[in-house]
Amino acid sequence: MTQRLNYMQQSPEFFKKLMEFSSAEKNSAIEEKIRLLVHIRASQINGCGFCLDMHVKEAKIHGESELRLYHISIWRESPLFSPRERAALEWTEILTKIPEHGVSDDLYDRVRRELSEKEISDLTFSIMAINAWNRVNVAFQTVPGSADAAFGLTKAGLS
Repeated sequence: MTQRLNYMQQSPEFFKKLMEFSSAEKNSAIEEKIRLLVHIRASQINGCGFCLDMHVKEAKIHGESELRLYHISIWRESPLFSPRERAALEWTEILTKIPEHGVSDDLYDRVRRELSEKEISDLTFSIMAINAWNRVNVAFQTVPGSADAAFGLTKAGLS
């Protein structure tokens, strides 16, 4: 495997801005439990091992059950997610994969029934952030678990 560059060292100003953007999510109208589900689902779709590893550990630290973590990839079939969580996961999938025809009114209306306008807007920015992180970490093959100590993720007990 070819050694990839360290994007944090090469572009520190962009890294800092993306960190600031992501930190703003803490003041989001979307609760942390849903944000973590969204981060996990987008990371699954994008094949980002680093982000998937990180957000599963964060979810575990914040009390998410292992079974629900296992079911995120099959959320449509699983009875473990609320209508609000399902709306967030569906919005995540459509904005991560953006189909050629865009976002249908039907899908938007389903999401709108579960989330306020502010929540949809904040959720959209959260999805934008995780997709940015996924893309940079996939491009430069950041090793899953390599930042556990820096982000306090060792307390998840999953290392």
